[in-house]
Amino acid sequence: MRILVRLPNWLGDMVMAVGALKELPFLFPGAQVSVIAKQGLQDLLPFFPPLQEQFIFNKADYKGPKGLWQFGRKIAAQAAPFDLFISFPNSFSAALMGYGTGARQRIGYKGEARNLLLTRSFAKPQNRHRAEEYAQLPELFSGKTGRPLRVSLHHSFAKEDYIVVNINSEAQSRRLTHTKAVEIITAVQHTFDQKIILIGSPAEKEFADTVVCALKAKNRVETLAGKTSLKELAQVLASAQLTLTTDSGPAHLSNALGTQTVVLFGAGNEANTAPYNKDFVTTLRLGELSCEPCTQNICVRFETPQCLERLDVGRILLAMQQKIALR
Repeated sequence: MRILVRLPNWLGDMVMAVGALKELPFLFPGAQVSVIAKQGLQDLLPFFPPLQEQFIFNKADYKGPKGLWQFGRKIAAQAAPFDLFISFPNSFSAALMGYGTGARQRIGYKGEARNLLLTRSFAKPQNRHRAEEYAQLPELFSGKTGRPLRVSLHHSFAKEDYIVVNINSEAQSRRLTHTKAVEIITAVQHTFDQKIILIGSPAEKEFADTVVCALKAKNRVETLAGKTSLKELAQVLASAQLTLTTDSGPAHLSNALGTQTVVLFGAGNEANTAPYNKDFVTTLRLGELSCEPCTQNICVRFETPQCLERLDVGRILLAMQQKIALR
């Protein structure tokens, strides 16, 4: 059986989908699994379970519905026919791409008029973790119950003596303020002997640089924001003793690579989107505001997200010390 999986478009979700990929050979013995990944995330695929083929989708090259259809037809022309297309993104565009591949069976969750393009669609399970939502889709189609879910990425990087700190997030409601970032990093400097490495995307480099400049002492602090590829970021996270991070893609990546990870939650629901490996994660939430948890990308109640701003630094340091002790 040949299976083609349309992977999610965001780093954290792509990591959470790994558990479902690991289950496909169990649900469909002997299956050959191929994937479609978004341009920019393909460097993560070497850490994934073995894959037959990899198709990289660049939205800039295939614009609009016509482009989605053409990309699907390109896959159909290049590869042997697929028996099953699995759409993890809950979008019309992902289903249209799958329709273009000509796969005999095409499955996904209901919504966005996707039923016209899918051969079978299912109601999304309620009150489940996102990783479990992804895993349940092929289970519903196969009629089998999967094994205990394992969201893990394989690597051979050795541990080194440093702590990774991520102060960034795509959403303002999940990102540390400049003042809070300086407060936390200063406290980490005073508490731990390890070197501190800040990470971030090219768009986050300026913010990380201003935080480092504001530190009274800059010893043992290095910023790699904007300086790493995704593959290099994975190596930095995998080799760390500990990662302290906001709710973000790097939080999931660190956790799946087997690094002890402390996640500071502002907006977002940790029951649905926290890093999945419980042995390698501690989540911290203020839990004192009536608006918690929310799912807004921008805090609509305060000028800055107070759910993060009011987090006690002593509580953060204690969680980090407990995780370091597990190493």
